[in-house]
Amino acid sequence: MIQIRTAAASDNEQIFQLHLRAFGGRKDESELVERIRVSDGYVPELSLVAVDEESGEIVGHALFSKAAIYDLAQSSEVLVLAPIAVDPAYQRQGIGGHLIREGIARSEAMDFKLILLIGHPSYYPRFGFEPAGRHGLVLMQFVVPDEVFMVLELAEGELARMRDERKGMVGELKYPQTFFA
Repeated sequence: MIQIRTAAASDNEQIFQLHLRAFGGRKDESELVERIRVSDGYVPELSLVAVDEESGEIVGHALFSKAAIYDLAQSSEVLVLAPIAVDPAYQRQGIGGHLIREGIARSEAMDFKLILLIGHPSYYPRFGFEPAGRHGLVLMQFVVPDEVFMVLELAEGELARMRDERKGMVGELKYPQTFFA
């Protein structure tokens, strides 16, 4: 059985090792988690772990943190989902989906309006994510295909409100400097 809970400081090393395993030994994601954890964008309640109750081992982790959408006149705080990892031995069991759904529910309860991500276009739509470009959002910091830059509206009408307020163009998502080593 898998339990989803808020990550604790005592989980940090297991989370680091989990991301290493999930990303084939590459340290980028593990180090990104560490940088976010000490940044202003860190929301402790939105760092989630999946724990195998039998072994006590952390087998999944999802991190939602603060970013902003900018236009010429203003900025709006949003969340980004990155990174997310599931131990290779536990993949394809729905653990990533449980982490995402819990993160979405917590984000909504905390009154966040939008979650954005760069992710697989056949996976994330099942959670309500859709291409962000359709809503007047752009991403300039990373060159990615349009279909992988996605948004989830937590507050109904938020994107329409932003489009109206900003005269058509919602704005540019800017990941915090924390995302860049």
